Amino acid sequence: MTRLLLLSAALGFAAPVSAQGPKPLIEGLKSPESVAVGPDGTIYISEIGEFGKNGDGRIAASKNGQLTTLADGLDDPKGIVVFSKWLFVADITKVYRIDLASKKVDLFAPANAFPVAPMFLNDITADAESGTLYVSDSGDLKGTGGAVYAISPQGIVRTVANAKTMPGLNLPNGVLCEGASHLLVADMGRGELYRVKLATGDSEKIAEGLGGVDGLAWDNHGRLFTSDWKTGEVHVIARPGDKPVLVSKGVFKAAADICLTNDKKQILVPDMTAGTLTAIKCEVPGEAFDDSPFPAKLELAFKDLKWTGHEAVTDTGKPNELRPILLTNANDGSGRIFVPTEQGVVHAFKADAKETTIFLDITDRVKYLDNENEEGFLGMAFHPKYKENGEFFVFYTNKNKKVRQNVVSRFKVMKDDPNKADPKSEEVLVTFDRPYWNHDGGTICFGPDGYLYITHGDGGAGNDLHDNGQKTSTLLGKILRIDVNSKSDGKPYGIPKDNPFVDAKGTAPEIYATGFRNVWRMSFDRKTGHLWAGDVGQNLYEEINIVKKGGNYGWNRREGLHPFGALGTGPKKDFTDPIFEYHHDIGKSITGGTVYRGARVPELDGWYLYGDYVSSRVWALKYDEKLGRVVANRPVKDPNRPMLSWGEDETGELYMLTTSRDGKGIYQLSK
Repeated sequence: MTRLLLLSAALGFAAPVSAQGPKPLIEGLKSPESVAVGPDGTIYISEIGEFGKNGDGRIAASKNGQLTTLADGLDDPKGIVVFSKWLFVADITKVYRIDLASKKVDLFAPANAFPVAPMFLNDITADAESGTLYVSDSGDLKGTGGAVYAISPQGIVRTVANAKTMPGLNLPNGVLCEGASHLLVADMGRGELYRVKLATGDSEKIAEGLGGVDGLAWDNHGRLFTSDWKTGEVHVIARPGDKPVLVSKGVFKAAADICLTNDKKQILVPDMTAGTLTAIKCEVPGEAFDDSPFPAKLELAFKDLKWTGHEAVTDTGKPNELRPILLTNANDGSGRIFVPTEQGVVHAFKADAKETTIFLDITDRVKYLDNENEEGFLGMAFHPKYKENGEFFVFYTNKNKKVRQNVVSRFKVMKDDPNKADPKSEEVLVTFDRPYWNHDGGTICFGPDGYLYITHGDGGAGNDLHDNGQKTSTLLGKILRIDVNSKSDGKPYGIPKDNPFVDAKGTAPEIYATGFRNVWRMSFDRKTGHLWAGDVGQNLYEEINIVKKGGNYGWNRREGLHPFGALGTGPKKDFTDPIFEYHHDIGKSITGGTVYRGARVPELDGWYLYGDYVSSRVWALKYDEKLGRVVANRPVKDPNRPMLSWGEDETGELYMLTTSRDGKGIYQLSK
């Protein structure tokens, strides 16, 4: 008799733990092989039934404490995967597609659709973007005939790997996409894990010692979990290139094809021999990681502040959004806060002010369009000696050029009015000509060394079509460092003598670090001087970097911790991987913040505050320098508004900025 433990509402369940380990969620299953979770939290389990007996296999479904049958009459169903509205099933020599709503079962890829007649179709996975399926054939289970196939959304099958392309391939089982251009393949006969480049079929071994490795599953932060059907063990590879670490031993008899729950906090493990489905914690033993909510919040600041010159609607009656693109201070003892809009107006005010003053208006030269909203006034930084010299610097898109151009310019304050800047004082320092409107970067900030740091994106569009991230002859896709207090080589600025490419021929001496897609906000930690950068991802991953001089952060060979594109690669000594990544299941456009050094929430001192523009979520991240890893990433209560940027006032208090019609778009970090 099947016994099902009730699932909690979150997805949700928490497996109770006894002296013998976690208690099964479901018992009495008939040789459960694979598990998958639908978008609504429904758990699907393939049951082989009696091995070798046709017609007694089924797909079970569990939701709200009820176990039902999604499909039966199958032969020996093994790997299953949910994509869109379907569940795909690998069943010995064929692949079925089941409509999750209607329960209609279609033969999606019959045996005769394969280049070679399959013998033992085993695991199956789906590319999250294209819907392409990848299925393993374990061959004769004696080490012969193994292969991996790709199945297009139209049902066309092609070979990805076999003994010819992967000499020594024994018993391919688990398959899992690593981005859109690479596939992980587990060889359960050799206990090894391989990465296959889909464009060429080239492969490399990336892990060994995994026993009868069966299932593979990523969490949202680049940790890879594996199951072993021979020993029942579960392992984790914490970061690419690390050795596998044991997660679970002695709990399962034959741990089959695993998956993670939708919140990625638990691993669902079918035990073929015991006939159970059990949830265990998704963790790296010995590496504590805190993702509990932080008792802090973002609350509306400057509630009564009027933005001079701004109206909620235009003269023609159209909505008029205020777009505060950053918040900064002059560090001159005045206590003033400066907030530029993306259209090119810099507002200044004190915390108790009722109305802003216009510090600078350069809308006559700033290009901004709502449908190309990565352009505009994007960066501003005050000279460290602003109080003495009145200099500050801005980054904006120039609308007075026929080519697409961003500029970094120096401005000065009015000689007779310290509350206003002189728009006629502009001195253009750096220009960026780029092919597309997006990926402009735009952050400029002074480092503790007194130099100005500038970041620009890779030139735009997608995939870094011109390979700018890796070219050291261009300023695109880089972080730059210049000396604004000197001039050299005919340029209106100097080049620091210790810049990494200062003496290399054919390179841009301004470059400080390379390999970025589009850093949207970088900042220096006031205490440590570390440069933090949030780099916006493309297909699947957003990343956080601590930037070092001369570092290459991988784009477009790497996206986060993973290979990207046809030229993608695994970890290499030439590339510096991010300290942290998160998957697009969590958010799709990082808005980098800063390390908090304020006084309102002392418990957050030393934590990096950042958010995501698309999902409107905010986190506090803690990086342990001694351990060399992130030890916490805790959600912070947020106003559920898409964040444009972050900024600090003179005392180090932190603010988040978003769009609004009424000007109420600045939020302050508080308890």
